[in-house]
Amino acid sequence: MRRIAIAGAGLAGLTAAQELRRLGYDGEISMVGAERHLPYRRPPLSKEFLLDHDADVGLPGTGELGATWLLGHAATGLDLPGRRLHRGALEPVTFDGLVIATGARARTLPGTGGLPGVVTLRGLDDARALRAALGARPRVVIAGAGFIGSELAATLRGLDLRVTLVDPGRVPLRRPLGERLGAVIADLHRAHGVDLRLGRRVVTAAGAGRVERVHLDDGTVLPAGLLVVALGAEPETGWLRGTGLRLDDGVVVDRHGLAAPGVAAAGDVARRPSGLLGGQLVRVEHYSDAAGQGAHAARSLLGAAAPAGPVPSFWCDLYGHRLRSVGVTGTGCRPRLIHLEPDGRFLAEYHRDGRVVGAVTAGFVRHLATYRHLLAGEYA
Repeated sequence: MRRIAIAGAGLAGLTAAQELRRLGYDGEISMVGAERHLPYRRPPLSKEFLLDHDADVGLPGTGELGATWLLGHAATGLDLPGRRLHRGALEPVTFDGLVIATGARARTLPGTGGLPGVVTLRGLDDARALRAALGARPRVVIAGAGFIGSELAATLRGLDLRVTLVDPGRVPLRRPLGERLGAVIADLHRAHGVDLRLGRRVVTAAGAGRVERVHLDDGTVLPAGLLVVALGAEPETGWLRGTGLRLDDGVVVDRHGLAAPGVAAAGDVARRPSGLLGGQLVRVEHYSDAAGQGAHAARSLLGAAAPAGPVPSFWCDLYGHRLRSVGVTGTGCRPRLIHLEPDGRFLAEYHRDGRVVGAVTAGFVRHLATYRHLLAGEYA
């Protein structure tokens, strides 16, 4: 294996390349990225990047890889038998081994395409455009109260902007946290002046030349100068249709991160069996998980001893509280609240089939190391 192509120049792709070099691989590495930027950190894009024009989100180590960087043009097709990665009309990239790390794309809101003032927040260019738009101090409507929507609401309230957060669920973050803790997050939003519209969906946006109004599914019309669509993301797998790889809400891989001989997948695009959930396939969209999966995929690709994949974890910053998790939480799990303090600090366990599979905390971070140790032996 002398030529390895990595489709996707984000965190998972970068850590895969770094692990290849750490293991002594001295062949060619071609990094193919849809964006024109070198790899960068995404978590700050909804937080400090919007507040500080000098914030640096670049990831270190890119200049030490000895890689060929093919940026600004996405992978458009894969000839698996011929070992060629296509990039539209550009010359294909030949490979002996491949890491698929194309991530996910933000969901959009039908009927709003091209209307100025409707934005998503997925990449660096999105964040720059959003930061520029905030200079006019618009009234902001956010469609979606998941991690990005909730973090963004907190950040914008810190700028003293008027924010309305719309979500079809009964509480924010219901899927990853559950009903009880979602209600705690709802109270936190309200305490900081967010106009929270739950059980409602954004239908469309309208205005003369740019967003002026946002329409909800109950007929409510909200004034707005900016609509941020934060409705989650979908794995970037369209370019892999017809290749013979198994695609099912992502690229399906085995416990080693392999989708086919000589082909691995990592990060937001990969769907893998979970040891904590009895082999059930899961796709995890967390920053720390992407890093661990990238390294894990590289080891498997080279046939190196590959320990169990990373235990999923996430963090989320809301109004001075940092939510941290380890393991599997939310849908399909039964939460057990261990601590809930009047100031909003909490610790919760998540159970499935009679055993602990995850934990979430805000303020009791020292307990997470115990849960991580407990779960690490079971996760693959």
